[in-house]
Amino acid sequence: MALLSPQGLAVAPSLAAGLLFAALPLLEHLDLPHPTGTQVASALGVSRQRAYQVRDRVEEAVAGLVGSPGRPPATAPPAQDTSAVTQQALRYLMEHPGAVHRSPQRTRYSDGFRCFVLELAEHSSDLELAELADAIEVPLGTLKDWLGGGHAHIDAPAEPPNLATAPDPVTEPRIASILHAYQHWQGDFVAFCTHVQHHLRIPFGITLIRDILQAEGVRVPRRRGRRSAEERALRDQFETFMAGDQWVGDGSPIDVWVAGERYTFNLELMVDPATGAFVGASLRDTEDAQAVIEALEDGVATTGEAPMAVLLDNRPSNHTDDVVDALGDTMKIRATSGRAQNKAHCEGGFGLFQQMAPELRMDSLQLRDVARRVLDLVVTTWARTLNHRPRADRGGQSRVELYESANPTEEQRAAAREALVARLAKQERARKTLRARLDPVLKSTLDDAFDKLDLADPDGHFRAALATFPIAAVVAGLAIFFAKKRAGTLPDGVDARYLIGIVKNVTNEEEGMAIAEALWQERERFRDRAFALLHDTRDRLEEDAEDTLDLIRRLTDHALATNRKFDRVFWVRAIADVISDEEAAEHRRLFLITARRIHATHKVPYRDRNAIVRRLAALLRPIE
Repeated sequence: MALLSPQGLAVAPSLAAGLLFAALPLLEHLDLPHPTGTQVASALGVSRQRAYQVRDRVEEAVAGLVGSPGRPPATAPPAQDTSAVTQQALRYLMEHPGAVHRSPQRTRYSDGFRCFVLELAEHSSDLELAELADAIEVPLGTLKDWLGGGHAHIDAPAEPPNLATAPDPVTEPRIASILHAYQHWQGDFVAFCTHVQHHLRIPFGITLIRDILQAEGVRVPRRRGRRSAEERALRDQFETFMAGDQWVGDGSPIDVWVAGERYTFNLELMVDPATGAFVGASLRDTEDAQAVIEALEDGVATTGEAPMAVLLDNRPSNHTDDVVDALGDTMKIRATSGRAQNKAHCEGGFGLFQQMAPELRMDSLQLRDVARRVLDLVVTTWARTLNHRPRADRGGQSRVELYESANPTEEQRAAAREALVARLAKQERARKTLRARLDPVLKSTLDDAFDKLDLADPDGHFRAALATFPIAAVVAGLAIFFAKKRAGTLPDGVDARYLIGIVKNVTNEEEGMAIAEALWQERERFRDRAFALLHDTRDRLEEDAEDTLDLIRRLTDHALATNRKFDRVFWVRAIADVISDEEAAEHRRLFLITARRIHATHKVPYRDRNAIVRRLAALLRPIE
């Protein structure tokens, strides 16, 4: 296996990962030493998903290297006649231009062509998959992926060359030709522009073709979500003062390997945002209150005095009584929730450490305290080196020089203190308002639950946040949290924020279902014009359908063709009604055929396809 050494791979890392993944079950069966799949993927820099894909190809390739014992057959079985299948595929491509587009890098298929191939496979059960793939010029792996309901990643195609080298007149016949061609087009938009330029001989650029289709209302591109007004308004709004006025504290896990064992410590940093200086650090087993205290004390020992204020995130351990006592006259400022930029100075320090520090690994047996001491030395060396490194963006001065040369006036310090006191008072008023809204019964329930769950909430901040949710959702969230704790499925180190996330998810689910049911009831009650049109369309589809399977396909296509949630709910329920009318033994087969057709329609986002399949399964097999 020397050729597969990470120092000089003679094969692609993905192929090496696939070979090792294929060998892991055999090594495990023979009880031989072997790494885990995660270790293999991490060592080769390959994702587990990619490794599994290559493993399947390796196993398929080596399956035929060694034949079965015995004499081989005298003659190979006669090949099936696939001309009829080829003619059907050719006819479909002639009737649907753009359904298949092949470039030197990849081949792209329309959703309609994928659904056509699925139907063709259902009606050609006498053919081997390899014969069917050869007959319709679809790779065997791709065909298997479609039949299995897979969703292979498809990159956006490269933009074709623009043949419009000079302004060309936009005439009515040319516009009519483009509109007529687009009515029957089933490929992607860039391929359509290539078709217009090369096959229709209309030298329009992509932008002009897009504007023509959009002006006529036949193609409305999806708009990418923009940044919220709040996010744009808060950009670059972190307020800094003079050196030593305010520090920012945060922690990050650091791994040290000793004799093959991994030890994880918490590195707590104190950073001065005005100068970027790393003033204090602490190393502990976990990110707790003592880590904050030690980092603060280290910062005071480094600079000679405590800051006016320390900004900490909303982790409960950062706001215990011990931290408050250790801060003394130093104000404790909470970071704004949902704004990671508040801790950007610490996060930047952690990133620099990961870039500059060597791999912390010792192969000989050592005690845990030795590992911690090594990490302590590395952090100290790194921080001191970085603090004394000249900074080009600060006129060549280092962080130490900037910190020591700062000489703020009494007016500047008074202004900084006034701003910090105002910020602290504003936060306290907001917390008092939330606590005043807390229902007495709910407060008693939360106090009891927090005690039983041993959740830290020294300021009542999390309980006040939970009071903003419906009581039923809070009770359900507590039950889920209790159940997860008893089952041992809670992630390590979770706190009250995890409980708030559960309650928020329950609230969203209940609200979503309530909205869906209310929408359905209102539509049923008023039978408005849109609902009547859907019913008329469904009746027409039932009349035109040749059989049950054909009706299900038509209903599925309508469900996938709409972007309105109400319409999609109607069509999914219609599919469920048709399947439910069949014999119970047929339900599973019809459901899988429908799911396969849904996942073959790539123009619908993968998340939406999964949601449709889940909704259909819930209607066919309710569990409540």
